[in-house]
Amino acid sequence: MSDFLYRRGRLYCEGVAVERIAASVGTPVYVYSRAVMERNFRRYDRAFRGCPHTICYSVKANSSLALLSVLAGLGAGFDIVSGGELHRALAAGGDPGRLVFSGVGKTAAEMEAALRAGILLFNAESSGELSLLARLARKAGRKAPAALRVNPDVSAGAHPYISTGLRQHKFGIDISRAEALYLKAARARWLQMAGVSCHIGSQILALEPFLEALEKLLDLAERLRRHGLAIRYLDLGGGLGVSHHSGEAGPDIGEYGRRLRRILDSASGLRYHLLLEPGRSIVGEAGILLARVLYTKRGATKRFIIVDAAMNDLLRPALYGSYHEVRPAANLRRRQVEADVVGPICESGDFLAQDRRLPEVRPGELLAVFTTGAYGAALGSNYNSRLRPPEVLVEGDRFRIIRERESYDDLVRLERL
Repeated sequence: MSDFLYRRGRLYCEGVAVERIAASVGTPVYVYSRAVMERNFRRYDRAFRGCPHTICYSVKANSSLALLSVLAGLGAGFDIVSGGELHRALAAGGDPGRLVFSGVGKTAAEMEAALRAGILLFNAESSGELSLLARLARKAGRKAPAALRVNPDVSAGAHPYISTGLRQHKFGIDISRAEALYLKAARARWLQMAGVSCHIGSQILALEPFLEALEKLLDLAERLRRHGLAIRYLDLGGGLGVSHHSGEAGPDIGEYGRRLRRILDSASGLRYHLLLEPGRSIVGEAGILLARVLYTKRGATKRFIIVDAAMNDLLRPALYGSYHEVRPAANLRRRQVEADVVGPICESGDFLAQDRRLPEVRPGELLAVFTTGAYGAALGSNYNSRLRPPEVLVEGDRFRIIRERESYDDLVRLERL
């Protein structure tokens, strides 16, 4: 949140007062800081300097073309999980030779498009997927570079919906079965088994689960090399979390890099190319959601602040029970009250914050919901036939609209009577 600061009682994103953005564009609106995003990406790049690596930004965190373009300009690769994300990454100027394709349910059409593009690596998650990839590669007349996503049975301590590294999860291949499947796949003429991959979850605040997963990846990779497989890539996935509370620091990217490199440097002198897939830790703190207060209301047992943003704009509180700080855009010196910040949608689960201490706000005033750059706009919908909000990128003392607010015509454009 370092580029979202109060100056003279007004909240700024970099050099722009957020009230100015709301007055120009309307609310609700997502606002992103280019400086925060660039700084976080460079922290990753510096943390692994001297170690062969590619930072493959996880497109699912925030797939805005403008943000992808900024990251591509910094040299980022991309982690994609669908044909649509492949299309976005390429449209934003992404280098296909720096793209990895993850996900449990890749279709034949999506794989064919990725083969044509010449991506770096397919992270396969089942033997059936490997067989299909081999057939499609033969049809295309080109070898498919592949890794198996192994499930290392590492508990990351995250929310159950975003934990992915335990044996009961749908993701990956049990690591105890992986070696046999690698040896079988290595005999396929149109597959090039080039890496070992895992991803243990999201919003992970401790470093130890990553270290444990890397140790297991290295052990498997070195066994495969002894069998003669040319394993070059170690894909550790993403998942590093961020702090959602002001005054608290999230995991340190530099320390994350130092501890992973220490393990790599001691790995029998072998030199692997490390692939990382951060998303939230690059864009999460780079975004806020601005909402206008519509009404305040006293219920029988609670006080409510009703705003013009809703769960269709920011689903995470309703879906995960996630915490996002909410603050007025003006530094109000009023008495504090406890209230739920809720939206207009006809669901009791439509809330942005519950039981929060806030200054007593009035209709027409502006609230900012923090740390919404990841999985905010990306999870948006048109539920209740609400229009999805615009997105704005702040660059120094200027801002520009990078996604227009939808219109009612947009809402029905693809439908037919």
